[in-house]
This record gives sequence, C-alpha cells and structure tokens, in this order.
Amino acid sequence: MVKGANVGLAALSENTDAVVVSLGWASPTGEGDADVSVLLLDTKGKVRSDADFYFYNHPVAPDGSVQLLGKVPSGEGSEDRIGFDLTAIPAEVDRIVVAASRYEGAHFGELDELRVTLADGAGEDLLRFAIEDAGSVSAFIFGELYRRGDEWKFRAVGQGYETGLAGLAMDFGVDIDDDADEADADPADALSAIGHESGPESESEAASDAASVAAPESGAEVPGTASGTGAPGGTAGSAPAGSAAESGRSAPDPLPAVPAPRRAADDTEPDRTTARPRTAKKKITLPKTPKKSLAENESWRGARLFPVSALKSDRDRETRATSVLLSVMAQVPEFGRRLTAAFGAPAGRMETFTEVSLPHGDTPRRPDGVIRVERAGKLWTALLETKTNGNPLRPEQVQAYMDIAARRGYEAVITLSNDVALEGSPLVDVKIDGRRKHKVALRHLSWAEVAHQAQLLIRHEGVDNSAHAWLLQELLHYLQHDNSGCHGFQNMGSAWVPVRKGIDDETLCPGDARALEVVESWERLIRQVCLGLGGELGQKVLPVQRARRGTDPGARRARMADELCAEGKVGAELRIEGMPGVLAVGADLRTGRLRTSVEIPVPDQGYPLSWIKRLLRRLAEAPADLHVETLVEDGSAGPRGTLERLRPEPADLLPKNGARITGFRLTLVKGMGSGRGNAESGFIRSVDDAVQRFHSTVVVHLEQSAPRRSAVAAVSGRPGG
Repeated sequence: MVKGANVGLAALSENTDAVVVSLGWASPTGEGDADVSVLLLDTKGKVRSDADFYFYNHPVAPDGSVQLLGKVPSGEGSEDRIGFDLTAIPAEVDRIVVAASRYEGAHFGELDELRVTLADGAGEDLLRFAIEDAGSVSAFIFGELYRRGDEWKFRAVGQGYETGLAGLAMDFGVDIDDDADEADADPADALSAIGHESGPESESEAASDAASVAAPESGAEVPGTASGTGAPGGTAGSAPAGSAAESGRSAPDPLPAVPAPRRAADDTEPDRTTARPRTAKKKITLPKTPKKSLAENESWRGARLFPVSALKSDRDRETRATSVLLSVMAQVPEFGRRLTAAFGAPAGRMETFTEVSLPHGDTPRRPDGVIRVERAGKLWTALLETKTNGNPLRPEQVQAYMDIAARRGYEAVITLSNDVALEGSPLVDVKIDGRRKHKVALRHLSWAEVAHQAQLLIRHEGVDNSAHAWLLQELLHYLQHDNSGCHGFQNMGSAWVPVRKGIDDETLCPGDARALEVVESWERLIRQVCLGLGGELGQKVLPVQRARRGTDPGARRARMADELCAEGKVGAELRIEGMPGVLAVGADLRTGRLRTSVEIPVPDQGYPLSWIKRLLRRLAEAPADLHVETLVEDGSAGPRGTLERLRPEPADLLPKNGARITGFRLTLVKGMGSGRGNAESGFIRSVDDAVQRFHSTVVVHLEQSAPRRSAVAAVSGRPGG
C-alpha cells in the first residue's frame, strides 16, 4: 500500500473476523526498538475513556478485542504484533489507531525497514505498508482500522509525532496525570509531564487542541487536519485522487480528521495559559520505560532451534546445513515429499542420515547424507552431496558417489548447492557404465528451491501439525541468515565484468565464450527469480523457452550469446500459474537500464476514453513514474505519458489521428546494478527487485479486475518494452 490508501478487509480474505497487525523495523546497530500502542476512537475521533488506550502496561482488553502479543525477531530487527478480534470491538468504536513510540531521545529515522503488515485469521498476509520518510519523530501512527457500515477497512496513515507517545495519546483524548515532576522529566517521563494544565502552551497549539475537540461535535472541518495531514519531521502526504487500494473499489474514503500533532518542546511560540480542554474524566499515569536488567536487553536475540553463530568455516556450514535440512525432511512428511518426489521417491516413511561412511577401494567415502524412503516393502535410497556459499561441486567426488550408488543399489545421487542447473547442461559431467544393470540417476537441488518449497508450505498451503510449521519456519530462518551459506545463485561469474566492458567499448565479438558464460548465468538468475516470485505468490512460476520441441538448449544459448554481443541485451520469459500470457524479463547492458512493462488489451466493447479512465482507476496505487502508452492498430507509436501527468488528463492517451486502439503498455524504467554479486548494488539484486516491484505495484492491481483476454507482461531492454 501507499501512504493515504485504504482497502476493505473483506475484499482480501473471507477470514477477517480476527486479524493480526504487525509493526516491523530493523536497526543497523541491532539495539534499536520501539513499543506499540493502540487507541480505540469513537465517531468524534477521541477515546471513550483512558481504558481505550493500550500500551506496554495495559496490553489486553477485558473482552479480548485487543491483545498486544509482543515482539518476535525478524531478520535483523523486530516485529511487534497486535491481535484484534473485530467481532468483539464495541459498536461505539469507529476507528482503531495503531502506533509505536521510542524514548530517551531516539527517533524513528534511526530505524530501517519500517513497515506494517496485516494477516487474516489463518495467518496469511493480506497487505503491507512500507514507510520511508519517518524522520526525527519519537512516535508514529502506522495505520488504522475503521468501519464503513458493517465492513472493516484499513488505511495506511504514516504520520509522526515529535512529542512522543504522550503527545499522541493526549491529542486523542487520553488524560495524562498532571502530578509528575517536570524538573526531572526525560522523554520517557514526559508522558506524565506534558499534560500539566498550568504549563506554558503555544497559542497555535491550544487552538489546534480546541479545534480537534470541537470540530467533531459540530461537524465542521478542522483546518490543518484534513486527509493526510503531516506532522513535523514525519509528514503523511495524502495520496493522489483515486488512490484507493481496494479490490473493485470506487473512490477512496475521505480520511477522518486527525488531530494536528503537538509541537516539540523547543518549537515554542508566545506563552498562553489557556487550560487544555479535557475529554476524559479518569487520569492515568504512563510509567517510565523499564530499565534493562540482567533478565532482558533490547540487543538480545531469541533462542533459535538452528543457530548459526558458531559457524566459522565452509565445512561447518556444509555439515550444519545438511543436518538441519535432513532432520526437517524426516520430521515434516509434506516437506520431505516435496523435495524428493521429483527424483522418483515414493510417498512413504522417510529416514535420513548424515556423515555416513561407505567403502570405496582403499579409501572409504563419506557422502554428506543418505535418504531412505520405505513404502509397502519397497525401498528408495539416495546419496546426498552438499555445498554451501560459492563452493563448486567436484566432478571426481560426484563420480565416486555415482559408482558407489551403482554397486550398492542406491536409486539416485542428489547434489545440493547454491548453483542452479540448466536444461541440457548438468553441473557435473559423470560417466555412466552402461553395462551395469542397476541404473543411478544424478539429480541436482538448489538451496533456493529448498527455501521455495518451505515458503509454499508455510505461507500458502500449510501443514497439518503446528510443530511441523514451526520447524519449517526455523529452517527458513536458518537458510535466510547471512551466515548459513545457503543463499542460492549469487554471482554472475568471472565473465560478467569483461563482457560489460566489451559491450561498452563495442569490442565484444560474436562467438566469444565469455558471452555464453554470461547467458548461462542469466538463465540461472531467471530460474531463481521464478522461485522467489513463486514463493511470494504461492504459485508456480516457470521460465518459458520459445523454441521448437527438440531444439538443443546449447544452440539456443549460443544464439542468445550472439545477440548479447550484437545488441548488448539479454532476455527471458516467465509463466505464472493462473495468469494468462507470459512475463518477459530482460536487461540492456549497454544503457544499464531495466525496463518493466505490461501490455493490456482493450475490452471488446465500450468507448476508448472509458477504457482509459477505468485503467487509470485500477492503477490508483501504481508508482507515479509509471509510463502509459497507447498501442494502435498499425503498430505506430501512440501517445504516452507518466501516470502522474495522465491522472488529471486521461484524454491525452487518445490517438490524435483517430487510429483504432488495440491496447495499452505500462512501463517502469529502472537502473540496474553493475556488480556481479548479490549485494545491494549488484545486478542480481536489481533484477529481482525490478520483477518483484513491478508485480507488486502494477500487475497485482491489473489481475484484480483484469479483462478475460490475455495480458503480456514484459521486462526488456528494448525501447517501449
């Protein structure tokens, strides 16, 4: 979601009677944290009483409608969760504000990856709002749940308060204790000190408070409190007209009046002694932030089932990763079956072993693992050889395991590494003795595929046992940790830099072996992008090869390498399960640009201007720099413009010569990374981010109300997509 957008929960899931809202952040130092708070507001935008304010010392509602569930580790930061039983929310409550605060001079601008997500009763994430402009504020409203008739909606607010939790609470009518000693007040103590009735107060501040109380009662609009009102250091900028985030939605709901945030203490104006209007009879005292003790510390991390802190060498990583994976495969049948079914294993009782010793001439061999699956008296077995980080598989080692497997009756040898196997091009060439009656299959598995299958089960399909789900979650956390060495394909290879330089200098000639190496790396990257996107969507995403059946994959890659030398471009196509058409991915290495676009066919009936207006409404949440181009029947270039410019002037997309419109092309242009690795500035990360961003900000909104005719999404280096 984008700031100011709203969405109806019923349009996202059928299981929204109970939801979990999670506020998340990451800290570069590992010590940054914040505390969540919740306010239940009536139709006047105020709490009914101080009991409607939930925070760290008042975490649970007596009726169970609100429950602060506490923090859990998330990546390099924390995630604070709040459970809401929306069926138990009192009828007088019109809005639920979800906020967080920091103390002791800390502000939200020091935290990274600020976000809020909402999951339904089944635990499936329904929406996400990322915040990039928190600034130097110590309290922040992430979002709010509100009623529209019998339906609950969510709005992405993104508004900051420099005065912290106390200022935020008071502006919504919570009565802070007046008896605190202001002399010793620090930011945490200010929760009680700010509410002192006799203290100095700016004229504009008092006027704002009076207006925030009086306006809802009289129905008048409060100046400065309209939709998207910003706070100093944490603006909330309203979304453009028509930026609703709803499925099949009309215009967005107007944002109810939000009290103007209180000024910081050092931003004062001439004193005024007018007392603050009181909106609650009961007084409460917000406690100081508890000091760290021997039993708790913000920088501590929760205990993990599979720790990575002790991993010092590649051998340690390989041993630990193999043991972790095989143990989870044996304990979670659905997961073990997913990884072995494609290799010919039956569905049966699985046993796994690590560090086994097998005789092989004068020197016994020790494969990393053995898998046994038994069903109805039949036994299927496989040897496993594992590599982590960028370590390659050794052909002589794999050959020895193939020989052992053939002699001892194993059905398969499975290699597992961060590399991705290509069609018709095995990672390791081995010799098969055709005279042996027992045939052994050589199979490869990528760590990215392992993580993909775990994601599908946890996030989309589920498992029958909660303990099994927890095991999969722990496995996924282990695989995604920086120190595990199990990160999938993450290096474009040694030829990447010379090829880019050759393209820039126009010295790269067709037939150059380095170009073929880059094409193979590109194909591996595309396969990994498919796995990542498929895990996020819960659907199969597979690369498409537009070649005649039986065509040699090597010949196809050779043609792509020649095109790379001549044009400086690489490309591929993906097919997403359930989505008509294909999604093409490409990059122009000559210009250093990634271009993502989707072609939308026009409906069979209607008027061109109506088609354009409907399309722009569906793209209400798309990035403002999205380019929209009209496609005309004769193939000539049609009118185009950015979404930001076209929203107020949709007729600009009509062809001036009256040519027949056949569709529209939506395009996002993005610079690509230059490094060969998977760092923030690397090419691999930029391609993955481009595909993810395009799907989540453009394609997903088109799929919600797409016409029956097929659409083709493209990411290419060619002009216009």
